[in-house]
Amino acid sequence: MSSASERAVVFECESEELVGIVHVLDPVVVDTGVLIIVGGPQYRAGSHRQFILLARFLAAQCIPVMRFDYRGMGDSSGELRGFEDISADINTAIDTFCREVPSLKKVVLWGLCDAASAALFYAPTDPRVTGLVLLNPWVHTEAGQAKTILKHYYSSRFFSKAFWGKLTSGKFNLAKSLHSLAQLSKAAQAKDEKNTCGITPLPQRMLAGLGGFEGRILIILSGNDLTADEFRELVKHSSEWQQVMQTKGVHVRQFAEADHTFSRGEWREQVERSTLAFIESLLHGYDEGLC
Repeated sequence: MSSASERAVVFECESEELVGIVHVLDPVVVDTGVLIIVGGPQYRAGSHRQFILLARFLAAQCIPVMRFDYRGMGDSSGELRGFEDISADINTAIDTFCREVPSLKKVVLWGLCDAASAALFYAPTDPRVTGLVLLNPWVHTEAGQAKTILKHYYSSRFFSKAFWGKLTSGKFNLAKSLHSLAQLSKAAQAKDEKNTCGITPLPQRMLAGLGGFEGRILIILSGNDLTADEFRELVKHSSEWQQVMQTKGVHVRQFAEADHTFSRGEWREQVERSTLAFIESLLHGYDEGLC
């Protein structure tokens, strides 16, 4: 099998120039491609070239892929914007992807961390999006983060030999640590209600996106990551999230040893295989191998 081609594309979004790379193995025999959305602060290569390697892996399996820099990121022009303000960038990227690969009719959005959140915001607005692959979705609130740190960070430190070694040797700043613990405990008791500006908390807005999306969803979670821990805690303690995920038939894969960016080769390959299995299930209409 010949290797997939990689070509740069430059396209416009609200008077700014965006840069992307399209990976495709000709002739294209599928009607579904993958758009990789960048999470900040990142650009289209990804940490340890993760996005490049994923794109090349999928393209070698005859799945067209496009990765791009949204406005203000990487080689794209414009002011840097947050993940909640890139829907126009995603829309024009999909337009460009479909123009570059004319056989495409459907798109799977793939995103890590806040890019996963951006994908969930955008997906219900575009019928071309039929699938989502969301890695360690960003559902941050101050209370949620505090609870997660208390449960997953401080509890693990308490049972750590290194912690007790520092404590007994006098190298541990007990007063500072107790102050930090008190602040976290106070934050953990806060309610995730609308703030004084009337902005609905991020988890509620993401839940609305999840409920409004009609396609299929794969969520991939790392075992060694506070962002994933916060998402797990959110779902565990929210009957609304549990109900919507069950109703939508969301598939969840968890890799116990992996860190936030799946930095080791074995973890990256697990993500690649899981992504490919999900796309093949979309193409062929089955669920095997996804649970």
